[in-house]
Amino acid sequence: MSFDPSYLGNFMLFLTAWGGAFLAALWFSLVIWTYRDIRARARDPLARILAVLVVAVLFLPGIVIYLILRPPRTIEEDYQHTLEEEALLQAIEDASLCPGCGRRVKENWIACPSCHTKLKKNCHQCGRLMELPWNLCPYCGSPAPGMRREGQTLDDVLRPLPVDEESKDELEAQDETST
Repeated sequence: MSFDPSYLGNFMLFLTAWGGAFLAALWFSLVIWTYRDIRARARDPLARILAVLVVAVLFLPGIVIYLILRPPRTIEEDYQHTLEEEALLQAIEDASLCPGCGRRVKENWIACPSCHTKLKKNCHQCGRLMELPWNLCPYCGSPAPGMRREGQTLDDVLRPLPVDEESKDELEAQDETST
């Protein structure tokens, strides 16, 4: 078996061509990857162009430089982070505070346990909690006692108010003692 030196030359040429094609494909894929990555991380067109040029011109050292200098988070991650911060701030702002002492109070508390400030009032009709400045219950629609009623006739105004059983018994007891 004889050794042909042209066979070795052809083999080395094939190996070099294959290695060159591999490096060209690697270079091209790194440029494409860099473009897609910087597009997801930066809105500035100049930054996009410079990142791709650094990788295209410097190849492997360029990709290392790009990985060191690229923004740490994508635009989507920044957006999600901003939404989380806004949600936390909204939760903090929505927490009710006592107008008297500034401490946190729960939505269903009638008075502040720290300073005893009245926070809400009960509706005289349905018993649900109402804000202090409200003159009309949003749940049953009845006006707060002592509030002016619009659109009533003289007969409606002169009609006696409904009285509960306890108040009725007290009134009858007062009438008997006064006579």
